[in-house]
Amino acid sequence: MENVVLVVHLILALSLIGAVLLQRSEGGGLGIGGGGGAAGARPAATAMGKFTWFLAIGFIATSIALTIIAAEKSAGASVLDRLTDAPASAPAATPDLGENLLPPSSDDAPLVPSGN
Repeated sequence: MENVVLVVHLILALSLIGAVLLQRSEGGGLGIGGGGGAAGARPAATAMGKFTWFLAIGFIATSIALTIIAAEKSAGASVLDRLTDAPASAPAATPDLGENLLPPSSDDAPLVPSGN
């Protein structure tokens, strides 16, 4: 069931992209361009615009359906439930750093004879 809804969702997504790209540009994006009519007037709904709305509603419906299906499949599978069911692990061994945590000074460096 989930695979069928997912395939329909992908087909709707690709169709919606195609429908938006095929629509005629209004030229009013961000207030730029020649929108020579009354400000705020809505153009008449075209068949392509109605088809785009149909695809958008279908896309949203399949998105909600996929969310519900995923929620049902993961019911009772909380991360916190998995943490409490896991066996307690032994604490990691810390490496022995010694008492001196500072880097060695130049007095501690080995003497290297000069290569003459």
